[in-house]
Amino acid sequence: MTPESPQPPEAPDERTADLGFARVDVDRAGRTGDAEVVYGAGKTPEQVVGILTTLHEKHPDRAVLATRLSDAALDAVAALPTARIHPVARAATLGELPEPRGMVTVVSAGTSDASVAAEAALTARVHGAAVDEIHDVGVAGLHRLLGVRDRLEQADCLIVVAGMEGALPSVVGGLTGVPLIAVPTSVGYGASFGGVAALLAMLNSCAPGVTVVNIDNGYGAGVFAARVARNARAR
Repeated sequence: MTPESPQPPEAPDERTADLGFARVDVDRAGRTGDAEVVYGAGKTPEQVVGILTTLHEKHPDRAVLATRLSDAALDAVAALPTARIHPVARAATLGELPEPRGMVTVVSAGTSDASVAAEAALTARVHGAAVDEIHDVGVAGLHRLLGVRDRLEQADCLIVVAGMEGALPSVVGGLTGVPLIAVPTSVGYGASFGGVAALLAMLNSCAPGVTVVNIDNGYGAGVFAARVARNARAR
């Protein structure tokens, strides 16, 4: 038997930047319109910086985003030129935010939902939408929500963030016909089961036009809302 011929080396894939610890998808913006985002949980500060700077080098004309960052990662990213730290969202951006198209309004039930709401708002900005933020209008004081009803109608897409029993998206969905993404948070006492109660309430909403992302997923809501707003304004 003759020995097998050595295989030629694999050709580099220009759609991917291989950093050894990560294969960064640098082609995602070309495929989907939105660049890859760094999910910082479980990554070292050095890994976060490496991926974020690689994305920025490939997309110098737009901001790139890292979410769910530890204190150490926030400090490491803060040393980069053009970096902006967003402490409430526990996120960072590198590069200039795009000129906004369309309006996303982020509505949060209470102050305890602030970090998820801030992540959703920042994500929508990075992905090309203008953002209006309405805080602390939960259903325990319904007059607060009714007092900002006109701002709800001005949005191209709504993100409604709530924990506890998760009632706020249903109420907002009954007040306006604007497309709405509900975000359950892990805020609440024992029987909220870390946001499962809010998630199930939102999934079972009687209000039409309500769609739901996973618990604490402000990022997913922000991306979807920005795409809706950009396309609505383009038309």
